[in-house]
Amino acid sequence: MMYQMALEELHNKIKLLQSEWKHRQGYNPIEHIKTRIKEPKSILGKMQRKGLALTTDNLVREIHDIAGMRIVCAFVKDIYSLVDHLQTRDDLKVLEIKDYIANPKPNGYQSLHLIVAVPLILMEGPEWIKVEIQLRTLAMDFWASMEHILFYKYDKQVPAHVIKELTEAARAADELDKKMLGLRKEIIALSEGPAGRD
Repeated sequence: MMYQMALEELHNKIKLLQSEWKHRQGYNPIEHIKTRIKEPKSILGKMQRKGLALTTDNLVREIHDIAGMRIVCAFVKDIYSLVDHLQTRDDLKVLEIKDYIANPKPNGYQSLHLIVAVPLILMEGPEWIKVEIQLRTLAMDFWASMEHILFYKYDKQVPAHVIKELTEAARAADELDKKMLGLRKEIIALSEGPAGRD
């Protein structure tokens, strides 16, 4: 219940931020948001893989992704702008950043992961609950979704040539992100050019 409440609180903050961005800049950089609570079976499996005793203290202290949010943005630049903003807020604590955009995983996976603490004001007083946020572009999200489907189909026994193709597809997704950002910059430059330019 606490993790669900923290997710809802964070979702409301992000929705407010979307509205404010749209009002101030005429542009909402967030394409869509997904949330989820990890299944108990997955939580137990993760604790066992980490060699943790199955206690509530270990669960709260060591498992950071019970509550998860995925934010998909149009451009990489938007992801870093959002992270910069989240780090300045008083109503959140950014506890950890893992940047798989600047440093992709060997298979090509790209995403930026944050662990944040969200305050809940409860009858007993404030409680800070951890939520994992994954930030991706549309291209990164498409690649990650397809990779997940392929790994599920192969029951994680993916042939070497498929892994090679996946890595190449990740590079193509990265190139697409860069090309689209370049086109956006060009369009903005044209729209801000001298009056009367077509």
